[in-house]
Amino acid sequence: MSDMIDQVLASTLILTTPILLAAIGGLVNRQGGIVNIALEAKMLAGAFVSVVVSSATGSWFLAVVAAALFASLVGLVFSLTITRARANMIISGLGFNVLVAGLLGFLLSRIYGTSGTLRFPDVQLLPRILPESVSTIPIFGEALAALDPLTAFAWLSVGALPFLLANTRIGLRLRAAGNAAQVVRAVGLREKTIQDFGTVFAGFFSGLAGAHLALYSIGLFNEGLTAGRGFIALAAFYFARNQPVQTAMACLLFGLLDATQIRLQTAGYPPKLMGTLPYVMVIVSLCIASWSQKKKAHT
Repeated sequence: MSDMIDQVLASTLILTTPILLAAIGGLVNRQGGIVNIALEAKMLAGAFVSVVVSSATGSWFLAVVAAALFASLVGLVFSLTITRARANMIISGLGFNVLVAGLLGFLLSRIYGTSGTLRFPDVQLLPRILPESVSTIPIFGEALAALDPLTAFAWLSVGALPFLLANTRIGLRLRAAGNAAQVVRAVGLREKTIQDFGTVFAGFFSGLAGAHLALYSIGLFNEGLTAGRGFIALAAFYFARNQPVQTAMACLLFGLLDATQIRLQTAGYPPKLMGTLPYVMVIVSLCIASWSQKKKAHT
């Protein structure tokens, strides 16, 4: 029983990371007034670039940076369609998800001569931060042994984000752009440029999320690699009302459900049925958030 708990906790920590990274980006983007439905597209783009660059350079660090920068570029293009071309942010986000998935599928077929999955030799995976010996620590040992740089960065970001949003110039401007655009314009600032920054930030963190999915253990790219995690991240910060710490707890819950359903599958329960658990929880959490908001509005 103790070994099973250790394994579930370790899996929860790792499965939470890509959701948390994408949720942090989406939360900041939402503070600027843009609901980013295209987190999934940026995660997928980041995963693809990370595998290509990791194989080409033999460096996990360069792969992660390249993934984040490329996803940031995708985020900028997405933002411009909203802030400059005045496209509907929901429709545009859904369109970008389809567009990026289609383009990557085309690249796999045309350039690499493969379909669905891209494998490269010598892909450098993410290293573990702590020595293997920490796995002997009761309960949390395996989780500590599984800790990688992106997971540590994600949780450090959760700790820093409340301060950055509430006490820095860019954080205050971003929140003002999302909540009082007329005030931003009155003081001579460009709220569209500030919103573009928020979307680029969301792209950066979503690219990191995609890199974690591709480079933590499998070292390959698959068209279905994200498996809806971008939408789970969206549900997490919506459920948590854009509060960083609460968002992290929601992501941790989704990670726990994901780890649990994998464990239940190995125990012989129906795989397809167990695989629906995290997504059922997404629907339930969104319903709870909606009911809570309606109740608050009537009081």
